[in-house]
Amino acid sequence: MRILQQTSINFMGTRKIWYSVSGLVILAGIIGMVVRGVSFGIDFLGGSEVLVRFQNAPSISDVRSAVQNAGFQSSEIKSFGTPYDILIRTPDQGQGTATLDAIRAQLKSSFPDNPFTILKEDKIGPKIGAELRTNAVYAIVSALLIIMIYIGFRFQFIYGLAGVIALFHDVLTTLGIIVLLNGLSPHLNLEIDQNIMAAFLTLVGFSINDTVVVFDRIRENLKIHKSEDLTTIMNRSVNETLSRTIITNGTVFMVLLVLVLFGGEVNRGFAFTFFIGTILGTYSSIYVASALVLDFTERKSKK
Repeated sequence: MRILQQTSINFMGTRKIWYSVSGLVILAGIIGMVVRGVSFGIDFLGGSEVLVRFQNAPSISDVRSAVQNAGFQSSEIKSFGTPYDILIRTPDQGQGTATLDAIRAQLKSSFPDNPFTILKEDKIGPKIGAELRTNAVYAIVSALLIIMIYIGFRFQFIYGLAGVIALFHDVLTTLGIIVLLNGLSPHLNLEIDQNIMAAFLTLVGFSINDTVVVFDRIRENLKIHKSEDLTTIMNRSVNETLSRTIITNGTVFMVLLVLVLFGGEVNRGFAFTFFIGTILGTYSSIYVASALVLDFTERKSKK
């Protein structure tokens, strides 16, 4: 099944423009990370966390006062998806369930006419949180190195290097967008936790798959169309795989969009991160990975 028939888009002719676009987006993300900071979840920070659902939407300031009255002055209080769901996080851990029990008791005392249910309770030690952060970084770096070695053996080293640069572009750009959008809406709680790290790792595997398909078609066309220059072959290969890309990635986009809209707060972080990442992965397969291979090969041939 083909959606587009015999397209002849000059993708490589505009690659320098898209280099600039990528650079600006990455720069904006880095500035956002410096100015706003990267917001980590309790998985990586350590502490105690309670997700409470009230029968009637409470005032954030009233909940904050109640938690402070319980003895937790440096707590973070915010709505979580709906005005009825309140996320309470404190760096205090206490002995056993003492912290969580104290928060629960104070909420009952402060909101006697507003019943609530506890949706989630978590407690993570600071040492475990630090280990999780380190292991998450190791996991992503290891995945990138393994992919570079695999692509290098299957094609050429420059293909592997370009593929990993494209993946690094996808992860860094997605991270920057998450940092910029986090908290702009009650429905966008995009703290870096294990779910979002899982989305990054999934993104790495998904994005390189599209890149390999394009690289494979380039290799085939290099053998078939030996008289054509590399730019023409690159454009031909991307156009030939364009229909497949739209069908495959389009179905993933639709599923992820449904998860973002209707999957609930637990799945929204993963789905939103993967949704943004797959868009960037589709883009980078053409304008980062393939374009870098073309520029490197042309520069090498001129020497």
